[in-house]
Amino acid sequence: MSVCALTAVVGAESTGKTTLCRELADALPAVRVPEALRDFCDRHGRTPRVDEQAGIVAEQIARERAALAQAGARGLRWVVVDSAPLATALYSEQLFDDRGLLEAAIEHHRGYRATLLAGLDVPWQADGIQRDGPGPRADFHRRLVAALARAGITPLALPGDPDARRALALARLRAAQPGLHS
Repeated sequence: MSVCALTAVVGAESTGKTTLCRELADALPAVRVPEALRDFCDRHGRTPRVDEQAGIVAEQIARERAALAQAGARGLRWVVVDSAPLATALYSEQLFDDRGLLEAAIEHHRGYRATLLAGLDVPWQADGIQRDGPGPRADFHRRLVAALARAGITPLALPGDPDARRALALARLRAAQPGLHS
């Protein structure tokens, strides 16, 4: 069985993460792990309360494990994670002043083979109940960059328009993982 490269795509709201994950999954090919937080909001028609954050983190991790098994069974060498538990932990900090999930989320994040960071180049768009606006988006981006730096995790910054991001991400992932080309 081949080793899977678990890659997280992180960034603030409305930065094109989901689109990029879909495109990477098609191009590599890879199993894509959908964002548990987005699915929670869609299912419940609201954003989660502070007491629901840990369950969302656990769901995201369970989805990653299932995707790794699925990738192995299909002979795929890539798993692309749409956001990560770190994002939920940072949202919990930003919205509820709750830092209780942060340490474990950072430790989990260290297990990714690569972290791709979607920048703020994509214009903010309202997209259902998860979209807070350009100000909170910029604040979250600062928190995310700072948390990654404190943890010693160097993400691959993805500036530019969606086409440029996709091309850069694919080139860097393939170059960094020469044994993982499909």
